[in-house]
Amino acid sequence: MWFVLGTLGVLAVIVGALVVVGHFYPGSSADLVDWKPTRSPEVEAQNEIDDVRQMLEAQNEIRRRRGAPELTEEELHAGVAEDERLRMRGRGPFEST
Repeated sequence: MWFVLGTLGVLAVIVGALVVVGHFYPGSSADLVDWKPTRSPEVEAQNEIDDVRQMLEAQNEIRRRRGAPELTEEELHAGVAEDERLRMRGRGPFEST
């Protein structure tokens, strides 16, 4: 019984010490653990734009091989908006009507 209480007490002291150090540390939490983001938000946004462009080009390549008309970016955005509306209504695009 005393061993369990002692273990819990030591654990509580350690957690309490970490909370006190984190509270009184003059910098941010990221500075405390020396954390730096790997990429800036601007780079992340540009990567997303590039990914969408590459996926659209790949999809259009497949559509050209099939003889189907190519998708424009506006048509892609309209399709995504429609899928989002269906999802928000609680019905997925693959459910029967």
